[in-house]
Amino acid sequence: EVQLVESGGGLVQPGGSLTLSCAASGFTFSSYDMSWARQAPGKALEWVSTSTSGTLRTDYADSVKGRFTIARDNAKSTLYLQLNSLKTEDTAIYYCARGARENSDAWGQGTLVTVSS
Repeated sequence: EVQLVESGGGLVQPGGSLTLSCAASGFTFSSYDMSWARQAPGKALEWVSTSTSGTLRTDYADSVKGRFTIARDNAKSTLYLQLNSLKTEDTAIYYCARGARENSDAWGQGTLVTVSS
């Protein structure tokens, strides 16, 4: 079955950096657009970034543009999200998803990122 397992979350200070990973299995990873989304405490799920399968185009939410970088390693079936210049408002559970934005059809369990001094 389709499985997405996030890792790399933790506690970081404002201005710090963190790298999240998503290990995918159960499908042909290279054939799918992949995304990251997040849910902050008391807020709705927010799309963060997408890496397309074909053109390798990347898209970012305005709130993270210029600070986060999405990448993928198709040989390892792994999706990454590099989080830089972290702000307290970036605190959230980060989810890996198969698909782009509203078209995602599979999700991982999430990894918690806490940005606090």
